[in-house]
Amino acid sequence: MSKKLGKLALASTAAIALVATGCSKDNKEGAGETVTITHYTIDSPDRTFVEKLVPEFEKAHPNIKVKITKAPYEQFDSKLQSSIAAKNAPDVTSHWGYGGFMEYYNKGMLMDLTPYLGDFKASDYNIPEDVMNIYKVDGKTYGIPLNSYVTVMLYNKDMFDKAGLPYPPTDYEDKSWTFDKMVEYARKMTVDSKNLAEAQYGVDFGFGERDQRPQYFGANVYSDDTWTNGGKPSKVNLNEPAVIDAYKKIYGLIWDEKVSPTPAFSKSVSGQFGDPFLSGKIGMSVVGSWSLAAASDFSFNVGVAAVPQGPNPNVRSVLYVDPLFVLKDSKHPKEALEWIKFLIATEIQEKSIELSGGNPPVNQAAAEKYYSNFEGIAPEQLKQVFEGAYKYGFESYNHLISNYSQINELFINELASVENGDKKVEEVLPGIQEKLTKLLERVNKE
Repeated sequence: MSKKLGKLALASTAAIALVATGCSKDNKEGAGETVTITHYTIDSPDRTFVEKLVPEFEKAHPNIKVKITKAPYEQFDSKLQSSIAAKNAPDVTSHWGYGGFMEYYNKGMLMDLTPYLGDFKASDYNIPEDVMNIYKVDGKTYGIPLNSYVTVMLYNKDMFDKAGLPYPPTDYEDKSWTFDKMVEYARKMTVDSKNLAEAQYGVDFGFGERDQRPQYFGANVYSDDTWTNGGKPSKVNLNEPAVIDAYKKIYGLIWDEKVSPTPAFSKSVSGQFGDPFLSGKIGMSVVGSWSLAAASDFSFNVGVAAVPQGPNPNVRSVLYVDPLFVLKDSKHPKEALEWIKFLIATEIQEKSIELSGGNPPVNQAAAEKYYSNFEGIAPEQLKQVFEGAYKYGFESYNHLISNYSQINELFINELASVENGDKKVEEVLPGIQEKLTKLLERVNKE
């Protein structure tokens, strides 16, 4: 793992009743008496697999029962907030919705785990200390890392072979693999046709959230103090030339270069998995490594590569380190922590890889099994991609910026006209600058 992570220390239909209290009214506190804790997660196979681990945990901890509750991704945050307001908060959860760590922290939702950690050591679970540090504030621990995703490039080997192109490298130190080289390759694989059956595109550049993508090009949407000020930017830079140029590059792939799919095309070919790359009509896809979980569904030969070198030599990957939190209202933090420690143990992290379809373990002793988990992808290549992504990675903005769910919604709504080709970047950014500045002035005072 890169030490770069350590610098970021400060730096989702379920009814509300499903998010039941972790404290069963029928149970009483006391040695040898049973308590129930609630684990709230997203209603998707890569998260609900934990239900299969409950019997093993309960056998080893007969005085602790675990109840799994869930909600769709789009409703994860709202259901969580409603349950907290109704004083029916779960015990254990993560930032699996739109909001992230600093938002949860600044809203006072998280329990300081420090008093309950005892002799807990990250090294005992093969968790790099710099990864643990992401979820510390002022030396206090508010989360225990569970999974560690990165940004990867997936590519369609069949499309590369047909175009007579060499496969992109997995080595991040190969500086010949650049953004411009990627665009050059993308042009050779693109068939821009109104006939859906014939159309295909060279690259889908899904680097991070909309407000983080300029970082790849060496531009910063937010002031530098964001990462040392509890995720609260003091200034927005959407009117800066470097940021404007970055967005022109991003959306220019769709409307100028015409090597990236339009939102309409992506939606039409995404199917049940929601990922246009699976259609076999995208040559390269820069995406979160969770897309590897669908590897068995690919109808073509797939490869994994390094994200190409862009204008920012230090950041080529977005990191998505998912922790487990104990919420502040939990009446059973000790039992909740036992459940968390169970989930990060080497044997369980190895089991979770298969059960989840390929969640990357934070426990590095289990990582070797993860690298060997995907048919057709050489383990040593995937390992090299992950190691390079860690070295040149920056934690996802949605984990580090406070009130991110509102910020993200603003960017999605306001940039839709650019993404759909109705307006130019220059027309839209001034409006986002004004609205975002006002939003931050309001929410950062709360």
